Amino acid sequence: MNFETSSEQQQLADALRKVLANDYSFEKRKAIVQSASGFSETIWSTLAEMGLTAVAVPEADGGFGGGAVDLMAAMEACGEALLVEPLLDQIGLAGRLLTRAASAAQRDALLPGLIDGTVRYAVAYLEPGRRYELAPQTTVARPAGDGWVLDGSKSVVIGAPSAHRLIVSARTGEQGSSLFIVDAKAAGVSPSPCRTVDGQRAADLRFAGVRLGADALLGPNGGALALLDEAVDFATALLCADAIGAMQSANDATLEYTKTRKQFGVPIASFQVLQHRMVEMFIQLEQARSMAILAASTVDTATSADARRRAVSGAKVRIADAARHISQEAVQLHGGMGMTEELKISHTFRRLTMIAQRFGDADHHLERYAALG
Repeated sequence: MNFETSSEQQQLADALRKVLANDYSFEKRKAIVQSASGFSETIWSTLAEMGLTAVAVPEADGGFGGGAVDLMAAMEACGEALLVEPLLDQIGLAGRLLTRAASAAQRDALLPGLIDGTVRYAVAYLEPGRRYELAPQTTVARPAGDGWVLDGSKSVVIGAPSAHRLIVSARTGEQGSSLFIVDAKAAGVSPSPCRTVDGQRAADLRFAGVRLGADALLGPNGGALALLDEAVDFATALLCADAIGAMQSANDATLEYTKTRKQFGVPIASFQVLQHRMVEMFIQLEQARSMAILAASTVDTATSADARRRAVSGAKVRIADAARHISQEAVQLHGGMGMTEELKISHTFRRLTMIAQRFGDADHHLERYAALG
């Protein structure tokens, strides 16, 4: 396996880092998080103009035909900057579902807005009390005339407050579960916005008699679970890359701090016990990086769903363990300052804590991995 990024992948990541360094400093990010929307339209437009929202869309649909490997370096840059705009959900979940399930007419109507960033999507598939289960239970779509009526609820839908359209999973009787395109402002859609621990905006959603046309069905009736399973694995691979960027940022910040913080007249980086701890942080990061590369490569090339699931779950377990270790060590090595709002490391801690839980925690993926034999 080639562990090196291509020149095109590196150029995209370098250009993104330059933009984020200029327009998304830690202080500017804090202002965005504290704003009413918790979202920067300017940054979002810039991300779309750079082509990030088009990388994983097939060339036939106006994209670049790339995959998770092509997005890894850019997602690492997002993790370093602690990006709160829901880019991962746009390209990793919504984009994946649309390109895998949409009809020709739906692709023509929906993908241009996703590619140019003018239409934002959020994917609503988690339900209250069901943790990481993909199969919907409380959300039901019933046939009504030539369309559907949607009822139910979804929880912690990342990006929902700023989304124009939702992709919602629902039970459809004996057919199983299906996906539907829903206007975020449609009558009967009631959002309860919230802020996640790492500063992203999300919402719990209730659907009460939401009327949908026949063209709202995305993919085959009853085909939601296989589509969601693949899309969530693809998004998890991107999330692992995001985690690598955040962990690299934490390691760099900790090393710099220990070189400048002095005790007994010398930098604390000269203390052997702290050197050992920072070496362990480095080892944890490099092991996690290798697993993230394996996950991204496998979701792009796997010939079976089990092979994809095994690689993604293995990577998520390693990422979750490394995220916990590195984030905790980074805060401890910063001392009391590591807990303050003014220092980026406390926000990186929250980001890594969120990453460890999202799309399944370590226990969930250990069980999934074991079940695959």
